Amino acid sequence: MKVVLPPDRDDVKIPRRKLGFILFSGLGFLSMAALAVVKIFQNKTETKDLTKADSVESIKATILSSFNLGFQWPTQEPFLFCVHHLDHYPAGNGELGVTAQMKTGRDMGSDFQEKDGFRLYHGDDIPGFPVHPHRGFETITIVRKGYADHADSMGAAGRYGEGDVQWMTAGSGVQHSEMFPLLKTDEPNTLELFQIWINLPKKSKMVKPHFTMFWNEKIPKISLDENRVQLTLIAGQLQDVKALAPPPDSWAARPESETFIALVTMQSGSTWELPASNEVVHRTLYFFEGDQLKINDKTVGKSTGLNLNSKSPLKITSSDNQTQFLILQSKPIGEPVVQHGPFVMTTQSEIMQTFQDYRATQFGGWPWKRDDMIHGKKIERFAKYPDGKIEKPV
Repeated sequence: MKVVLPPDRDDVKIPRRKLGFILFSGLGFLSMAALAVVKIFQNKTETKDLTKADSVESIKATILSSFNLGFQWPTQEPFLFCVHHLDHYPAGNGELGVTAQMKTGRDMGSDFQEKDGFRLYHGDDIPGFPVHPHRGFETITIVRKGYADHADSMGAAGRYGEGDVQWMTAGSGVQHSEMFPLLKTDEPNTLELFQIWINLPKKSKMVKPHFTMFWNEKIPKISLDENRVQLTLIAGQLQDVKALAPPPDSWAARPESETFIALVTMQSGSTWELPASNEVVHRTLYFFEGDQLKINDKTVGKSTGLNLNSKSPLKITSSDNQTQFLILQSKPIGEPVVQHGPFVMTTQSEIMQTFQDYRATQFGGWPWKRDDMIHGKKIERFAKYPDGKIEKPV
C-alpha cells in the first residue's frame, strides 16, 4: 500500500483559520499526522512479519516495539491519531478566556508551544479549535478534566467534560468547533483530554455524519484487584462488561474488529491481566503517568508507548506509585490510507474530490454566530442533537 499526500490546493478558497486546520491537521500538525499515517503501515508490516516469523521467540514476544511519548502519540491502523492534552489554564477572565497579558509571547492563532503550563492552540482569548472540517473518519474525545464546547454544521452542540466522551462520525463531511471555555473565575481551569482518530472503512466513508455523547455517569467503570485497579471502558468488552454502543457506522461497532479502548489507573503494587485477543489485532499501550510499569517480566519506564503482541496475555504490575495508561486495540481495516490534514480517504482522487466538495458545499455551512462557538458561562453539561433533542447527564 502506498500513502500519497496530495499537494496544497491554492485554488480552494478556505478562510485563513480553516486553512490553518487543514494544514495543521485539527488537533495536531499535518507533518506529524502524515508521519503517523506512514507509521501505521510500518507498524502493520512489523506485526504481520512477527506473526509469521520463523522464530518461536519472536512469536512469543510481548513487546514488539516501544517509543517515547510526546505531545502527539504514534498509532497503529485503524487508529490514525492520538494526542494527550494537559493544559493548566489559569482562572478565566470572566469572558471564558485568558487575559491579554497571558497572550504575550505566543504565536497567536497557532499556539502549540507550551508556555506558563498551557497552549491556546488556534483560539484567540478562548483556547481551542474554532470551526474546521473533517471527512472520512471518526473522532473520539475523552475529557477527563475541564470542559469542551462542541458545535457543528449539523446544528448539533454540547458542553461536556469531567469524564465525558464525545464520539463523532465525520463520514461524508462535517464542520465543527472544539473550544475549551475557562468557566471558573476564582480558581484554575485545568484541562485534560485525549483525542483519538479512528478510520472508517471505504464503504462507510461517505455515510451521514453522526455524533453521540457518552456521559461519565453511564460509562462502565470496572474495579479489579480488590479495587486497586480502576478501568474506564470506552469501547469493546472486558469479561462480561460491554462498553456503550459506538456510532452505527463505526469500525468499532463490528464485534470482529475486537476494538478495545480503555483508561486504566493502578494503585501501588496492584496487578491486572489483559487477556489475549481472539485474532491478531493491533494493540498499543500508552503509559503516561507513573514511574515504572512491569509488563510480564519487562520493566517499562514512564512516558513510554508500547506496541504489543495481542496474542500474548499481559500481566501488568504497577510500581510504588500510582500509574495510568491508555490502551488502543483494534483489528486493522487493511485498506489504503490517504490523508491530507483532516481529510482521510483511500485514494488521492478522493482527496481531490473532498476539496472540491468542501469548496462547493462547506459541508453544510456554519449555522453558528461565531467560529469559536461557546455555550454561555453556566457550568452545565448538555448535548443538543441535529433533530433538536436536548440531552443532559442523569
